[in-house]
Amino acid sequence: MTSPRFATLDDIRAAFADLPEPDAEAISAARARDAVLTKPPGALGRLEQVAAWMAGWQGSDRPRVASPQIVVFAANHGVAARGVSAFPPEVTAQMVANFEAGGAAINQLAQAFGARLDVHALDLDRPTEDMTEAPAMTEDDLAAAMSAGWAAVAEDSDLLICGEMGIGNTTAAAALAAALYGGRAEDWTGAGTGVAGKALEAKVATVKAALDRHEAALSDPLEALRRVGGRELAAMAGAILRARHGRVPVILDGFICTAAAAVLERARHGALDHALAGHLSAEGAHAALLDRLGKAPLVSLGLRLGEGSGAAVALGVVQAALACHSGMATFAEAGVSEG
Repeated sequence: MTSPRFATLDDIRAAFADLPEPDAEAISAARARDAVLTKPPGALGRLEQVAAWMAGWQGSDRPRVASPQIVVFAANHGVAARGVSAFPPEVTAQMVANFEAGGAAINQLAQAFGARLDVHALDLDRPTEDMTEAPAMTEDDLAAAMSAGWAAVAEDSDLLICGEMGIGNTTAAAALAAALYGGRAEDWTGAGTGVAGKALEAKVATVKAALDRHEAALSDPLEALRRVGGRELAAMAGAILRARHGRVPVILDGFICTAAAAVLERARHGALDHALAGHLSAEGAHAALLDRLGKAPLVSLGLRLGEGSGAAVALGVVQAALACHSGMATFAEAGVSEG
């Protein structure tokens, strides 16, 4: 996979052409193998579906995950100055330092499931513009952030998880989801880091103000990302798009990651066929967003941390699916009579 540098929105749009499709023969072979494993048909439930899905993207009837990668993108948002988060903007840089020191939840989960963890801070000293007053990013900003995401995917990665850190980014994700799928600001805006009462009302008003200001341009998914998104959302979109070009399966994290990924699906139907929903987060609108994408989460544990944490837990489910599918004996190999 080469790493192009996107210079314009047209360069980005060109990357949606000729997206690789899953290997139908590998899927059929995986299903044939599943049919003769030492278990009743369908006994492993959705794990069987996950294994066949992975087979299609890896082109093997015995898929495996040898080099999973978690990438956390961090950025700052101008809209955070409006008090839309329970934490101040400087926490973004502080948490980046925590990631780099190994002290965050995602560090522990990456270690637990044998994943490589990379952290990319994106111009933390240059927040996006306040989206209620101007587009969050210029075209150059958007192209640079998506290029950073594209380049962050390791050459040997065989499964990708994108996480994020950015005070104010649930506000951006809510505005982006509303821009992509319509609906009222309050339908998409949740507690995020824990705002409630008047603070939540102000957050909803902020999302509405951003949607009103940019209404005329929001029918274009990439323009929606540029105007009401953020650098870390754009970087996640770029990474997930590169993964598709490299036939690398993706596990989506929570509301913010899913909103970023939804830009790709709105730009081209089927662009997220290589992505599973890792979990259902406690952010209220996440379920509605997954429903729009037609994706059922692998787990639902009430998580709302971000960082890629929910997807990292779901990585364990994918690993379990592949261990059973690729490692179990067939009836013939085990000398067990079929029913």
